[in-house]
Amino acid sequence: MNFQPEEYPWLGDVFVLVLILLSLNLVLGRLISHLAKKFEATHNLWDDALLEAARRPALLMIWAVGGSHILEIIGRSTEAEVFSTLDSLRAVGVVLILAWFLVSLVRQVELRLLSDTYSKQDEPIDQTTVMALGKLVRSAIIIVSALMVLQNLGYSISGVLAFGGIGGIAVGFAAKDLLANFFGGLMVYLDRPFSVGDWIRSPDKNIEGTVENIGWRQTRIRTFDQRPLYVPNATFSQISVENPSRMLNRRIYETIGVRYEDASVVPEIITQVRAMLEDHSDIDLGKTLIVNFNKYNASSLDFFVYTFTKTTNWVEYHKIKQDVLLRILEIIHGLGADVAFPTSTIKLDPISIESASERQRSSN
Repeated sequence: MNFQPEEYPWLGDVFVLVLILLSLNLVLGRLISHLAKKFEATHNLWDDALLEAARRPALLMIWAVGGSHILEIIGRSTEAEVFSTLDSLRAVGVVLILAWFLVSLVRQVELRLLSDTYSKQDEPIDQTTVMALGKLVRSAIIIVSALMVLQNLGYSISGVLAFGGIGGIAVGFAAKDLLANFFGGLMVYLDRPFSVGDWIRSPDKNIEGTVENIGWRQTRIRTFDQRPLYVPNATFSQISVENPSRMLNRRIYETIGVRYEDASVVPEIITQVRAMLEDHSDIDLGKTLIVNFNKYNASSLDFFVYTFTKTTNWVEYHKIKQDVLLRILEIIHGLGADVAFPTSTIKLDPISIESASERQRSSN
């Protein structure tokens, strides 16, 4: 079999076009590498994200468009039926590559906004809002791209939308739990009862821990024993949720009892404890501060301390509480009193004791 170039007149054009594509690919690759080095010296969010998102889609776009032109040249020369759908396939390829680029761009921006570099800026960034907007924009891009692909393949978008409206009813009944979780997640994003990183707990359910991720279907919570807890979002529309991370202060509320024999110094104990709290640098005097005698207990005279710390940090709060309690103990001991403990007093009648002794002697 002899190869005759005149039988394949398109070979020269294809060869030249392939060389052009290789050259463009080489130039674009070097340009991207050069820009990447320059952008590393800047602190702009968008240029880094744009370059990283466009790196592979741009190279693929060159080959997709160039390859379609090569096939078009071959199709004109051979007049094969298989090349009749080339225009539609080219349009679909372009749409998919652009969708890939836009989704990657949104993802790169989201990753950079959630990174430590940007989270330490003067204006704090709400991670929950960033994640919600990122998911929403990516979903919109995918839906629009899918509709454009269907249109380029010859399907009627109006028919697809009409079918979606009818089919949505059936899907709604079949996937009501999934939809409930979706709208539950949407309400969490809109109402924002908690954000990623918050410590939450529910008095209605055995739920307590730090929020790690808020998805469209479920929320991942890291419990204090470091186990992941996955909660369906629909649950949050049916239960009460406490958010201790947003408290303004932490409360110290303790009841302390002294012995009945120390009743004479109880007023002085209360006065000195109140003065100590008013002078304490970690106590918030803008909140309620109460130190009062309030109960005759079985074995003690009880007074209570009710005040708030300035800090909300759990570890720091316990250090302050320990310091307050130890100072109260020093005040009590300094006045010659002591903290009470449960005691019982048994009183015996002397006559009964003497009679018992005489009976014992007579029996002997």
